Amino acid sequence: MNTLVLGSGGREHALAWKISESPLNENLYIAPGNAGTSNVGTNLPVDLDNFEAIGIMVIENDIDMVVVGPEAPLVGGIRDYFKQHKELASVPVIGPEREAAMLEGSKDFAKAFMHKYNIPTAASATFDRETLDEGLAYLEQLKPPYVLKADGLAAGKGVLIIDDLEKAKEELTGMIRDSKFGEASSKVVIEEFLDGIELSVFVLTDGINYKLLPEAKDYKRIGESDTGLNTGGMGSVSPVPFADKAFMEKIEQKIIQPTIEGLRKEGLDYRGFIFFGLIKVGEEPYVIEYNCRMGDPEAESVIPRIKSDLLKLFKAVDSQTLDRTDLEIDSRYAATVMLVSGGYPEKYKKGKLIHISDNLSDCFLFHSGTTVDVETGLVKTSGGRVIAVTSLGNNMQDALDNAYRNAEQIDFKGKYLRKDIGFDLEKK
Repeated sequence: MNTLVLGSGGREHALAWKISESPLNENLYIAPGNAGTSNVGTNLPVDLDNFEAIGIMVIENDIDMVVVGPEAPLVGGIRDYFKQHKELASVPVIGPEREAAMLEGSKDFAKAFMHKYNIPTAASATFDRETLDEGLAYLEQLKPPYVLKADGLAAGKGVLIIDDLEKAKEELTGMIRDSKFGEASSKVVIEEFLDGIELSVFVLTDGINYKLLPEAKDYKRIGESDTGLNTGGMGSVSPVPFADKAFMEKIEQKIIQPTIEGLRKEGLDYRGFIFFGLIKVGEEPYVIEYNCRMGDPEAESVIPRIKSDLLKLFKAVDSQTLDRTDLEIDSRYAATVMLVSGGYPEKYKKGKLIHISDNLSDCFLFHSGTTVDVETGLVKTSGGRVIAVTSLGNNMQDALDNAYRNAEQIDFKGKYLRKDIGFDLEKK
């Protein structure tokens, strides 16, 4: 099979690495890819918003399957684009159609879906420019902290959690009236704050059947002990110690199964990953958000634990025969530590030379913000999150120790990493 993976981050490197191990793999392309993906396949330059260019790339390279990594092309309707074009219609796209991708593309859509199918989530209401005054009054009815979510995609920056009522009113006004997050905040969901501990749960579905993938917990804040600004993710661990069998059964019965069934009842064609961003409140799971793709950096912990042939699973997704395909999971723990550029998630410099020791062992490196210098052939930084270091271990601490030991042997000017990934799980 000739496969095209769309995207350029650590998630896409992890997907490409796993696909490259498949006996079904013949030629693997990653667009646009990064320095790491060039080691497992061929990088092709492309703008992920340019579906026409992607279509031409698929035809020219005789692509048999497209795996979509990030959310924007899915929310933008890339699967629909393929289905509507004669030369592309027979090429499977791993990812949902545009309307189904609204589970991530619109917080309001996701909330309405959850309420309709009795999926546990925080109480909420949605407001826009015409109902801004009602939104300000709604805030007065809530207890702090106040949760404001831009309805659309905002590059991970559209969620605000605010302790002060007046500040919350100010931010709501800025989001809606002053377009703080552009079109994404033309509508804002205000929701009840849920106090608990978060985790990420993933399934791969063919629209009828699903396979439950390893769960994970990621760490979004830049500072240790979960302080400072939110980032795209500073690390992750899998499995999650507090997600025992009984709790996971609740998640399947109350959240996963109603979601899959709800999508089917709505007539939505969903073939791909569903990311359930959950929170455990007491002993009960609630949905914080849906994503229509794998998480990042969770993918860097989850995918190395999948022992089965990923391409074979994707073929079963396309043919809706996932129930006849086995999924084998490595029982070991995986821990991922993200190395980031100094100054991230605010201003940071690119083009820093990356030194990787020859003494790395028992780890995977998944590149995110890296590029190969065209003149020297050397690997340099090109983004805020630079490289994810993942290790496996018989327990969480062993996995973390291995990851940190290897992370110390990678260097670039301004390198920063959190040294406390997994800190909150030791006693859970």
